[in-house]
Amino acid sequence: MDKIFSLPELPYSYDALEPHIDASTMEVHHAKHHQAYVSKLNEAIEKHPSFAETMAGKPEIEALESLLSNLDAVPADIRTAVRNHGGGHFNHSFFWKNMKPNAGSAANVPQGECAVRIEKSFGSFNAFKTEFTKIASGLFGSGWVWLAGNGKLFIMSTPNQDNPISTGARPILGIDVWEHAYYLKYQNRRAEYIENWWSVINWKEVAKSLENSK
Repeated sequence: MDKIFSLPELPYSYDALEPHIDASTMEVHHAKHHQAYVSKLNEAIEKHPSFAETMAGKPEIEALESLLSNLDAVPADIRTAVRNHGGGHFNHSFFWKNMKPNAGSAANVPQGECAVRIEKSFGSFNAFKTEFTKIASGLFGSGWVWLAGNGKLFIMSTPNQDNPISTGARPILGIDVWEHAYYLKYQNRRAEYIENWWSVINWKEVAKSLENSK
């Protein structure tokens, strides 16, 4: 059977997010870390050919979501591997699309319905940004911080490679705060990485995720 999961190509070059996120970090993050999640996920799934067949032929994102939304249905001996590596594959695939070259500067903000929904939920975009940044800066250890939706918008954090799908919510925007996402450029200055990340957010992609969360 062919490999079910594969490493997606980035929608931009490794150096496209400079100076906010450096090319060396992007290359290691994508080609090494993300690839490792994909490889280990495939290794786990291949231990159960009949289970793997239930995903064969599905669009990859659909197969991933089915795994992560119903982890209890995954064979017990590979459940932790699927949670960790399947989560890592989904989270990173989502993360790359949330960013774009030349997205803007500090003035890079959502527009249209996306802006309205955020303002309605948090009072203002600045209030949302402040709260999101506070949670991302203060998250202990490795994990992610998300703008998520389940009929309403809220900010949540997840440890390791967990994500909102496993809790019944939809991810709308997410930031990776594992050290490998920023350490080559920022060392221990996570807050500086987070502040610069706001400049490369692809708000059009966020708006699509918001629409799909309804």
